[in-house]
Amino acid sequence: MNLQSVADVRSALDENNYLASDGLATAVFLAISLNRPLLLEGEAGVGKTELAKVLATIRNSELIRLQCYEGIDAAQAMYDWDYSRQLLHLRTVEATGEATSIGAEKLEGQLYSERFLIRRALLQAIDQHSGVSPVLLIDEIDRADDEFEAYLLEVLSDFQIT
Repeated sequence: MNLQSVADVRSALDENNYLASDGLATAVFLAISLNRPLLLEGEAGVGKTELAKVLATIRNSELIRLQCYEGIDAAQAMYDWDYSRQLLHLRTVEATGEATSIGAEKLEGQLYSERFLIRRALLQAIDQHSGVSPVLLIDEIDRADDEFEAYLLEVLSDFQIT
C-alpha cells in the first residue's frame, strides 16, 4: 500500500480496524517516510502491539518480535549457532574420513557458515533481501539492561550489527 500522507496512513489503519489519533497517524507516517524507528510507550492494552501487527499487514511485510527481559544480551537478540547441527556435521566429516582431506581451516569455515546460523530477531530485521522492510516489534524494552539498550540504539540508528 502506498502511504503518501498522514491521511493515507489514517485511512489504512481505519481499514484494518485500528483507530488512531492524528498524532499517532502523523508519527507513523513520519517513521515510514523517513525510514526511522517508531518508539511507542504506554500502559498495557492500549494497542502498541496491535499497531505493529496492523502496520505489517498494511505494508505486506513480516512482523518480527523481540521480547526483552532482564538479562537479555546481544547474542540472544541477534544470532546463534546451531550447535547440534555443527556437531553432527563434524562427526559426519570424521566418520567419512573427510576431516583429513579438507583441512582444519576449511572445516572451520564450513562449521561457521550461514548453513548453521540461527538468525534471531535483530539480524532477521536488518538482513532483509526483499523490497519491503519488516516491522520489528521490540516489546518490554524497559526490562532490558542499560548495556543492551545501548547496543539496540546502535543497531536501530545505523541498521547494522558491529
